Order: sequence, then structure tokens, then C-alpha cells
Amino acid sequence: MAKTKELSKDTRNKIVDLHQAGKTESAIGKQLGVKKSTVGAIIRKWKTYKTTDNLPRSGAPRKISPRGVKMITRTVRKNPRTTRGDLVNDLQRAGTKVTKATISNTLHRQGLKSCSARRVPLLKPVHVRARLNFAREHLDDPEEDLENVIWSDETKIELFGKNSTCHVWRRKNAELHPKNTIPTVKHGGGNIMLWGCFSAKGPGRLIRVKERMNGAMYREILSKNLLPSARALKMKRGWVFQHDNDPKHTARATKEWLRKKHFKVLEWPSQSPDLNPIENLWRELKIRVAQQQPQNITALEEICMEEWAKLPATVCKNLVVTYRKRLTSVIANKGYITKY
Repeated sequence: MAKTKELSKDTRNKIVDLHQAGKTESAIGKQLGVKKSTVGAIIRKWKTYKTTDNLPRSGAPRKISPRGVKMITRTVRKNPRTTRGDLVNDLQRAGTKVTKATISNTLHRQGLKSCSARRVPLLKPVHVRARLNFAREHLDDPEEDLENVIWSDETKIELFGKNSTCHVWRRKNAELHPKNTIPTVKHGGGNIMLWGCFSAKGPGRLIRVKERMNGAMYREILSKNLLPSARALKMKRGWVFQHDNDPKHTARATKEWLRKKHFKVLEWPSQSPDLNPIENLWRELKIRVAQQQPQNITALEEICMEEWAKLPATVCKNLVVTYRKRLTSVIANKGYITKY
């Protein structure tokens, strides 16, 4: 028998009010469109318990005792990689036989859900300390100092790669319809490497790196694009340049070149993509490019350039204005990787 829809709280209260006004069960049922038997049951409950609320239901007893719940909860908190099979075996040794579904339901009630482990940069103790020191050192930097930073990085964009998640509305068994799929090919169908920069005032230049980048090529990119970007963005005197600790960036020749050009460089902790707001711009760019569905490398490059130029200055400004939240998160997470 199909489960009937439960009456709303307002409808149940109306039934009681009409009953108190002297109306019969039949009249109440016709007026509200409710079965006479249902009206009678609600009135009887109200007479007995003086409430129309749902009463506690006993239900079937839990298969896992409170002690067993504490045991498996403690186990997964100590080792999040514990499998449901391991927990089933642990409980079976303790004299309780349950299924994996019961394990899942029990852990869900404890606020624990099985998720894919995130892939993050490897952090050694020296990296954690450096990240904490950086966050504490710059936590109280004035907003105008942050707005005077040019943030930079490189990224790879694949032609048919997983540049973004795409959701579609579809009917059951229509998952393979061409409109509901994302075409992919081996190795992403080719890719392009990009170097870009931005500040609180908007995106700077975006350059395609056509060959394998080395220190000499990186210095050439900076010499042709960094200062023009700073001028186009109307950076104030004494602006600061940020790049990560890639070997090409920290090479002795690159450091010397930056020194001779009198560029101020932000000291940067290694393994810290979550501290660089340009990562959010890369994500936005990849989503926009994927929506355009380029079919070849030439189109991919053109669309990247077009969409980068369209990135709103307000988005760039907001990434910098909220930068202090990143630093606070790193401190709260004791130097480990944070969500960005």
C-alpha cells in the first residue's frame, strides 16, 4: 500500500478548531478535502494528548549499541581511511553482526560522510612553519599594500580536459545522449601552457608559453610583460611582484635580473597555492573556456585570451580585499593547506 502524504500542521489545527466550533467530522472532511477517518483520528489524538503534533514513534531498535557507535566513530576519527568492511569485522568480533549499509547510516547520524580524499601539495614541517610565519607576518598588512601587489602564476589548460564540472538536466537512462555528455580524448587532446598576472585593479597580460619553459624564457616573459602589465594596471610606485618558488623563478639568474630591474619581490612560502588568489582566476577562466567548447588548440588559445580580457575587475578586487581571510584560515589550520 502506498504511503499517504502527511497533513500539514496548519490543516491539523484547522480540523481541531472546526471540531471545537461544533462541526461534524463529515462536514470538516468535505470542507478541507480530508477523509472522515483521518479527521476522526486527529480529533481523537487531540482529545487524548491535547496536541496535534506527531508523537514519538518507537521504531525498530538500533542494531549497533551506543557503545558500538562510540567505538566505530572513534575508529574513523583516528583513521579516516578505515573501510566499512573493517568496521563490520570489528563489530562482528565484538559480537554484533551488521551490514555495510548499517555502518554508513550510523556514521551519517554522527555527522560523518564518506568522501574522496583531496589531493593537496606535500607539506613538510619546514613548509608548514614557513606558511604560518608568512600568514602571521602579513595578517595586519594594510589593504592598500595588498592592492599594490601583482600576483602571477602559470597554468595548463587542456582542450578536452577536466577544466570544469558540468551539470545537466536529463531523464533516466539518457546519460549517454550527446547533449548530456562531455567529449574527451586521450591525454586531453592537447593543451596549452599560460602565464598570467593580475592585481586588485584587474587582469594583466596573459601569455601562451609555446615551448618548455626554462629560466631564460621566464625572464624573457617578465621583461616583455611584467612592466607593461604594471603600467596598464596603473600600479602605484613601489608595487610588489609575487611569484611562487618554482626553480625557474628562484634561479640565481632570475633573482639577479629582478634585482637589477629594481622589482620588489614578495617572499613566498613553498607549496602554497591556496595563498595565491590567481588560482581562483585560473578556475574561473577554465570554466568560461569549457563553456565555449573549443575544438582545436588555435581556438583554445583565442578563447583563453578573450575570456581573460573579460574577467571583471570587481572579481580581481574582491580576491584581494578578502585576502586576509586566507591568512586567517592558514593560521587556524596551523599552517596546513586550506580551502581556497
